[in-house]
Amino acid sequence: MKYLLVLVVVLIGIGVWRSNRLPRQEGKRARPEPGSPQDMIECQLCSLHVPRADAVEGRLGLYCGNDHRHRAED
Repeated sequence: MKYLLVLVVVLIGIGVWRSNRLPRQEGKRARPEPGSPQDMIECQLCSLHVPRADAVEGRLGLYCGNDHRHRAED
């Protein structure tokens, strides 16, 4: 009887421990949360659309990178 009681307590402990763990995601990668929409701008030189946060500002407008800013303004 004593061993049966110990077995029941151990099984309950294992059940509680397993229910408190984070669920495993086998073979699945956690998807990143989608961010808020960003304003897109068009490069003055090549017409590529890039997020405004990544754009490079020049005298004549916004560009996709420093190279295009230099080419257009020099």
